[in-house]
Amino acid sequence: MKTIGLLGGMSWESSAVYYQLINQKVKEILGGSYSAKSIMYSVEFNEIVQLQHAGNWEKLTEIMIDAAQNIEKGGADLLVICTNTMHKMAPEMSAKISIPIIHIADATAEKIKEKGINKIGLLGTIFTMTQDFYKGHLEKKHGLEVIIPNEIDRQIIHNIIYQELILGNIKDESRQKYQEIIEKLHLNGAQGVILGCTEIPLLITQKDSQIPIFDTTKIHAEKAVEFALKNEKS
Repeated sequence: MKTIGLLGGMSWESSAVYYQLINQKVKEILGGSYSAKSIMYSVEFNEIVQLQHAGNWEKLTEIMIDAAQNIEKGGADLLVICTNTMHKMAPEMSAKISIPIIHIADATAEKIKEKGINKIGLLGTIFTMTQDFYKGHLEKKHGLEVIIPNEIDRQIIHNIIYQELILGNIKDESRQKYQEIIEKLHLNGAQGVILGCTEIPLLITQKDSQIPIFDTTKIHAEKAVEFALKNEKS
């Protein structure tokens, strides 16, 4: 079994879900008292949030590279960045470490294409919804047509993430707002929707949507287990 390196703390609530999902999946596959071999390095999220909103991606890249290198030094065989937005600096991180990064967008695209879907809605932070590192990755590498909400709805989604979900506040009225936005994406042709922020599954599950949802936290965690257990069983 390979050792999974988890770069967490963005937020700690979603990182805790990663840890739970990974260990549950290992036990499901191997049975008995099996659990995952893992290392978690958790950053201080308030600093990350402040730098994100200041647009200081250079400093953020330095922090993420340092964390990735510490995880590799700790003995990890692969790296999982426990957040969607910070995959923005995955290429720079990959260039500074020798272990593979399991990219959340690649894992998610694989599941979308398995369902025969080619037109997909995307929810996440404003950075994830609008910048090329995620939306463009899905379009250029995987040939998916990605639909994002309008500007007002993007701000609603972003604010709920940063003002509520990262603090562990789950509100029914916010769930309803997300449902309304998902329905708009559906009416615009989306055949499914990506929950492209690891906190959104704390608020939205499949029962809240008429179209298929793709929980990036769960997909990413299970992909990490698949990689860690590759060649483990005959």
